[in-house]
Amino acid sequence: MPIMGPQDIDEAVAAITSALRGVTDRDWSVPANGLEWSCHDTAVHIADDFTGYATQLTGRATHGYAPFEVVAAPGTTPDGLLRVLEATGGLLAAAVFRTPPDVRAWHPYGVAGGDGFAAMGVVEALVHTHDILTAHGVHDWQPPAHLCARVLERLFPHVPRDGDPWRALLWATGRGELGGLPRLGAWQWFADPIRSERLVLCELGPRLAADLHEGGSGGFAWAGGGPEEGTRFSGGMVVRAHEAGTYRPGWGAYAIVRASDGRAVGGIGFHAAPGADGEAEVGYDIVTAERGKGYATEALRALAGWAFTRPELTALRATVEQDNAPSHAVVERAGFTRTGASDDGVRYRLSR
Repeated sequence: MPIMGPQDIDEAVAAITSALRGVTDRDWSVPANGLEWSCHDTAVHIADDFTGYATQLTGRATHGYAPFEVVAAPGTTPDGLLRVLEATGGLLAAAVFRTPPDVRAWHPYGVAGGDGFAAMGVVEALVHTHDILTAHGVHDWQPPAHLCARVLERLFPHVPRDGDPWRALLWATGRGELGGLPRLGAWQWFADPIRSERLVLCELGPRLAADLHEGGSGGFAWAGGGPEEGTRFSGGMVVRAHEAGTYRPGWGAYAIVRASDGRAVGGIGFHAAPGADGEAEVGYDIVTAERGKGYATEALRALAGWAFTRPELTALRATVEQDNAPSHAVVERAGFTRTGASDDGVRYRLSR
C-alpha cells in the first residue's frame, strides 16, 4: 500500500504557503539559510522540483529528466511565488493521482512510483521552506509531524526513529544534529533500496561514498562505533570508478541498515559491474559489535536476489581468506559453492 499520495502534497503545499505568507514583506533576494540560492531562487527551485517530478511520472521517464526548467517571470513578487508553488504543487498532486500503481520513473536516488515522487516533493517543500524562513529569522516553524514521519518511512529508512520526526528529517537532510548525532556532511534519500526481513541495503552514490572514504559517516548513523575499514575502502572503490567513468549505479557499495532502528551495521557491494563474462565479485563487512547475528548472510542473499534480476549478470564470485571461518559460513549459507583456492583465499561462485 502506498505510504504517501496526492493528499500529502496538498497538505504540504498548504503548510508551506501559510508559513511563507508571513514573510512576503521581507527581502527575498537574501541567501536562503545554508544555501547559495536566494530565497526567491529557492522558492523557484521547489516549483521546479514539483514540475520535474510530475513530468517524470507523466513522461514515464526511464533515464534523466525532461530538458526544461521552471523560471519565474521577471519582477515576480514573493506573493507571486506562492501562487507558483500552489500551481506547481497541484500539478504534482494531479500527476501522482493519475499514475497507475505499476508505473516507475527514473530519479538519481532510485526509481520510484507515484508515492515515491509524492514523498520527494514533500521533502523539497518542507526543508526548503525551512531554509527560507530561517533566513528571515523564523526558527520555530513546525510542519505537520505526520507528514515528516511518512516521508521518513518512505525515503529515509536509515534515519533513527527515536525522536521528533521533524528534527529527524532536518538531520537526514544535513540541517542539524539529532540526539547526539553530528550534522551530516553528505546525505541523500533512498527511493528504491533493497529490503529483506530485517535489513535495508542503501546504495552509496559517489557523494556519500566519498564522504565515507574520507572518514565521514556516509550519511548514516552507525551502530557499534562503525563503519569498519573495509566499508570505507569500498567507498573509495566507488569514488575511483566514478572518476574513471566506469561507475554504474547499482553495481557499487551499499550500507547495511537495520530496519528496526535505522542504524547501519555494515557494508556490502560489488567490486565492479559485471564484466564481459557476465560475472561480478561481491564483498561485505559487518561492524565488529554486530557480528554473529546473521546480518551478513541476510544481506548477501538480498543483494544476490537483486543482482540476478539484472540481465547482464550470469554469476557472482566471492573470495574468502583461508582462516576466516565465519565468512566461509556466510557465503555457503547464501548458496555459493567453493570453486578453488589461491594465495588470495578460497574462491566461491553463485550461478544464476
